[in-house]
Amino acid sequence: MKIGARLRHYRTAKGFSIYKLSKETDISQNHISAIENDKRQPTVETLERLVSPMGITLAELFNESETSAFLTADERELVENYRSMPKESADLIYKLSNTLSNKK
Repeated sequence: MKIGARLRHYRTAKGFSIYKLSKETDISQNHISAIENDKRQPTVETLERLVSPMGITLAELFNESETSAFLTADERELVENYRSMPKESADLIYKLSNTLSNKK
């Protein structure tokens, strides 16, 4: 997947519009759109400014592996808590997370 498509994927998954990301980063909407459509090649500094408000790292943005993930501190804590729960509690948390994220 190209970097523009990956940026768009994360932006939409994190609930950011181009407008909101533009306001958070002080990067123009046109520039963000051009990056997402692979019409402009962003600098590393620009990419860092774009991913930071979404709570992801450059490593995550560039990672194309489906098997490895880079977690934030909060995500790591959630995983650690989940793993330490009794099965019944973990099942409830799993169902709750699916309900809250509108998954079936």
